[in-house]
Amino acid sequence: MLVRMAQSSARLRSSYFGLYKCICSTRAPVAGSYVRINSSHRAFHGASYLHEQAGSSPAQPDFLETYKKAVEFPPATYDFQTFLTQASPGQDVTLHGYLGVRSDISKKLSFVRLQDPTMKYNIQLVSTAQNASFEQLRSLRPNSPVTVKGKVQAKKAKNAEMEKRDPWEIVLEDIQLLNDFPSDIWMAPDMVHPPKHRHLQLRTSSELREALEFRAQVRNVCREELEQGRPPFVEIETPLLFKSTPEGAREFLVPTRKHGLAYALPQSPQQYKQILMASGIPRYYQFARCFRDEDLRADRQPEFTQLDLEMSFATGEDVMRVVEGIIRRLWSTLMDTEAPSGPFRRLSYQDAMTRYGSDKPDTRYGMEIYRVEHLLPVDLINKITPLTNPIVEIFKINGNDNDPAAMSEFITKFLDSPAGAPFNENPEGGPGIFVYDARKPLCGLQPFGFQAAEYVEEIIEPDHGDLLVMQAREAAPFTGGSTPIGDLRRALYSAAVETGFKPAAVGFDFLWIVDFPLFSPSTDSEPGQGGAAGISSTHHPFTAPKSAADVDLLLTDPTKVVADHYDLVVNGVELGGGSRRIHDAAVQEFVLRNVLQMPPERLTEFSHLLEALRAGCPPHAGLALGFDRLVAVMLGKDSVRDVIAFPKTGKLGEDPMVKAPSPVSLEALKTYHLRLTDE
Repeated sequence: MLVRMAQSSARLRSSYFGLYKCICSTRAPVAGSYVRINSSHRAFHGASYLHEQAGSSPAQPDFLETYKKAVEFPPATYDFQTFLTQASPGQDVTLHGYLGVRSDISKKLSFVRLQDPTMKYNIQLVSTAQNASFEQLRSLRPNSPVTVKGKVQAKKAKNAEMEKRDPWEIVLEDIQLLNDFPSDIWMAPDMVHPPKHRHLQLRTSSELREALEFRAQVRNVCREELEQGRPPFVEIETPLLFKSTPEGAREFLVPTRKHGLAYALPQSPQQYKQILMASGIPRYYQFARCFRDEDLRADRQPEFTQLDLEMSFATGEDVMRVVEGIIRRLWSTLMDTEAPSGPFRRLSYQDAMTRYGSDKPDTRYGMEIYRVEHLLPVDLINKITPLTNPIVEIFKINGNDNDPAAMSEFITKFLDSPAGAPFNENPEGGPGIFVYDARKPLCGLQPFGFQAAEYVEEIIEPDHGDLLVMQAREAAPFTGGSTPIGDLRRALYSAAVETGFKPAAVGFDFLWIVDFPLFSPSTDSEPGQGGAAGISSTHHPFTAPKSAADVDLLLTDPTKVVADHYDLVVNGVELGGGSRRIHDAAVQEFVLRNVLQMPPERLTEFSHLLEALRAGCPPHAGLALGFDRLVAVMLGKDSVRDVIAFPKTGKLGEDPMVKAPSPVSLEALKTYHLRLTDE
């Protein structure tokens, strides 16, 4: 037995020796190739070898020595808010924060403010030459994060109010640098930084940080309201890796390593939440991340958050009551004004487009629109439009101090500005402009003729100095979200406020826009669901008809079907939209196949939803509130970028800070079976 073990050991030693010789014979050329590639590697490995031979540890770079000291730092005695109310003279404290700009009073005395981590409070530090930390403090740059130790003393103030607001200061005994703020970065309070330095903008802008804190408060209030219902809403997360389905907007695709297969990021959790309704979940909600490959606007981002909810055994009326409760609670908890105590005002889509030229009108500033083509002489109509038998509409802007000259100056500047250019270039004819002036014949309405001027005065009721704006459009049913005169109405109001010609409207005007058409004509820019019928779902193809009569119209005239859809609008901003859904699989398939005329291959993309509906899905309805827009409206912000920590910018939705989207390597493209074209 011992002989066999000895023989085995000899064979192992022989094998190891052979392996060692093989390594030695190949090491030199391999090492040489690395030396040629990067000489620093040779220096590094050479230094390591010498240290190994000497049996000593390598020298630590200075930055590692500094970092080691910052890894372990003492806990703070207080947060600043607690410190201001509970500290006592002579107490030893430890605080964390950012250094402010130091004031060197003399060679032996310095003052500096220490800003707390929330950047809401600051405390004065007093440093004297008798203390060992005196010179260290003078070597540190402003904005550097530090830990300080010191003794509390009462701060001498000029008056009682200042003493109450800033009662304490700390005599510095020790200061520990946690990270150095470099000299090549310039940062000052309320300084505006470009998007690529968003981290600096967040650090310097108290307004932006407060907006993000307010956003969190809004989220918490929404949760409380929904989870206190009976039955309570249940927060459920739905997948972000979905599949491509033709809901309307362009999607972001996520390729996989399996050839020809890709996920799609969800435009909304719409299909998943309907499946939840078929799964026995009575009430669902989530703060859902949604993605749409669309051009950016002030109120639109390619990725955004919506407060998404759905209710089984519910109608649109039930959903609207729940949402009104959320809004009332938000306004009563976080705002200075109350939301309406009763049901919100309602306006049909047809009325909104007729009276305001928009499906999300701001009704606070009036400027209602009236049709007048039946009152006007033919020669006047021919002067303002090349259209045959057009619709002609008119609205008025109230003048300032009954001054026609001031009104003329305002409208002239607007039409000559870039904002007015699109209206002048309207192929259906530019706007007709009339300043109502009681000193002129027919008060400046001579082109109308005596009879038409009288009719218009009776409808519009203008005063001296008011502006009458007239616009023609094609005589066709309303489609889309606005009309030419509706766009002009909004642009003129914005210009009047921006130039100081008119005061901004105040308060919050909540209303529901209801009775939308279920289907709208397809266009090249809005292909919708890609069916062959020439029409698309106005919102999405899962919206239910409003009444039994509308169900019958699916067979005879789908363009006349009214949808059980509702949009919540406040001050001209669409906060959200929802609808009662088609809960019957046969009806849903009929809409997709027969009404929209989707090809069979596209229809199969909804097979999962049809299967869920087929399993006895109850009637259900829901809504999604644009959470970014909601917070922006509550804070009076013009852009949702002001309430998002890291918004996208530019037309294509770039993130300049992290440089996204970024190029993809050929190797990565190959992994996902992709290749680039020359386009």
